[in-house]
Amino acid sequence: MITTRIRIYAFLVLLAVPATIWAAQKPDTSSRVQRIWQMLDYVATDYAGAVRDGAVVSASEFAEMREFTTTIGRSMRQLPSTRTLPDLQHQADALIVAVKSGKPAKDVSDKAHALAAALLEAYPVPSAPRQVPNPALGASLYRQHCAMCHGVRGDGHGAVAVHMNPPPIDFLDTKRADQRSLWSLYQVITQGVEGTAMRSYGETLSDSERWALAYYAGSLAYAESNVRGSQAWQHNPAIRARISNLGELSRTRVAQLAPVFGLPTAQAVMGWLRAHPDAVERAPHGLDLARARLTASIKAYRDGREADAVELALSAYLDGVEPEEPRLDARDHALRSQIETAMGAYRTALSRGQSVAAATVRAEHADQLLVRAQMLLDNTASSAATTFMGAFVILIREGMEALLVVVALLAFVRRSDRPEAARPVHAGWMLALLAGFATWGLARHAITISGAGRELTEGLSSLLAAAVLLGVGLWMHQKSIGGRWQHYLKRKMASALDRRSLWFLFGLSFISVYREIFETILFYVALWNENQEFWLLGGMIAGALTLAATAWLLLHTSHRLPLGQFFKASSALIALLAVVLAGKGVAALQEAGWINVSVIPAPRIEWLGVYPTWQSLGMQLAVIAVLATGFMFNAVRGRKPA
Repeated sequence: MITTRIRIYAFLVLLAVPATIWAAQKPDTSSRVQRIWQMLDYVATDYAGAVRDGAVVSASEFAEMREFTTTIGRSMRQLPSTRTLPDLQHQADALIVAVKSGKPAKDVSDKAHALAAALLEAYPVPSAPRQVPNPALGASLYRQHCAMCHGVRGDGHGAVAVHMNPPPIDFLDTKRADQRSLWSLYQVITQGVEGTAMRSYGETLSDSERWALAYYAGSLAYAESNVRGSQAWQHNPAIRARISNLGELSRTRVAQLAPVFGLPTAQAVMGWLRAHPDAVERAPHGLDLARARLTASIKAYRDGREADAVELALSAYLDGVEPEEPRLDARDHALRSQIETAMGAYRTALSRGQSVAAATVRAEHADQLLVRAQMLLDNTASSAATTFMGAFVILIREGMEALLVVVALLAFVRRSDRPEAARPVHAGWMLALLAGFATWGLARHAITISGAGRELTEGLSSLLAAAVLLGVGLWMHQKSIGGRWQHYLKRKMASALDRRSLWFLFGLSFISVYREIFETILFYVALWNENQEFWLLGGMIAGALTLAATAWLLLHTSHRLPLGQFFKASSALIALLAVVLAGKGVAALQEAGWINVSVIPAPRIEWLGVYPTWQSLGMQLAVIAVLATGFMFNAVRGRKPA
């Protein structure tokens, strides 16, 4: 018995690990990703010193570029498998060919930067300071650790530079600085550069000191642009829409902004922000950010920059609207739903290449809804009743589906006269609660999970749960027909709940609860910040008591049902939940930008997973078709003797 329990709990722990993988990569994966990114940044920046106008101008640097890209390709194949890994490997192979062929510097730089961005999207790692860097601290650290090599001004002519090969980097070289992000400088400071005098400061300096030093070094090339940069930042809302937090400032290069705002403006703004990072804290947030990015998106679409337009539109929702969803949901659930649908339809219009006029109409409609939401949040004080009802409704709405699955599993093992099989079910939902809180803690203190990451977690887990429930529903329906449940119980129950089945019960319980708990916690965190803690806790307690009473009632009722009726009722409930989760899973993936949004004139019933889009309804119809076919097949087989 003890050995069995140890194996079960070891299995539970193993299953809990994927739950937190969205929040943080394993240490070895994270370090490998950062090392690959650093090499890509190095290739993008320094390849121009090896090849110019199609000719090799430095044989040693060209050999180094080929070595780096080969290492990048090899390292890519050591990363954990993801949906996008084959594409990343394909991009790495293309970069290797481009370097070996001596392609122009711009082509190689574009390929390297594109691969670096895709790498971070597939394997998120910390790429922003946890607090605003201190410019004065950065200047002091530079004088202490860097001036001897790079020079007091940063021109690369320090007191010991003459003895170094290769020579120290000239931070005043604007062409090179335009290609470097602050995060790339932070990586160099943290890890050093092999084959050069640049050593690692990862153990010598704290994280905040390394970020302060990176910000200071990154501002040296643009030291003369303070006044112009300040004016451009204050009077150009499109720039503020592009850079709304320290993460975006740390990852943005001047070369990225130059095609949109012009090189002089991009240099001035980035130079000023790197010297005054506290200005980003006053950038638009929430619905203000959503509106600004929506405006920037439609402008990019008019200018023919379709990829930028789609990226800005997705960010408008994930970074601007989603953080405000809990507050908006508690005040006007219908308005929040309309915004979600409208912004999804706008993104689809962009991705399908609709006319500028058609896309503009959708953008204006979404903006009008955002204005309404903004006025609602600004003019509606957070009352005690609003907070209480918001907390209550959120817990009931998010918890009811998970409760139904867990109750059905408990009722099943109870009616099967196998009370010990209830342990993995209880272990599943309890561990899901712990994993949800742990994931939130990691996201809060280690890595900021993007809105896309949250939606992907919910969407993929919903579809997985729907697939599992689909099989369970068909199995239960089969046992409810023609006395087959009696044959099943008499002949197979002794071996049905074997060790593998216990793991299955745990897995279904864990998935069903975990997919709800993380989002619920995020809702409560947002509501907690409205200074109504007492009423928030009251709503949570009331919701928990309601769910507990519902669970008791369902278990008590199922105990009285004849066994055949129990199987029929359970199969119907499980089938319904599979349809609901299928619709919700597709809707979440639409919010994350994985699936297009094609709006149709249909009602929106979220508790049934019904959304007015072809994609979500199509998935639900497909699940219904599978269920109908399976039920008919079971009925035909049920006419034959068991």
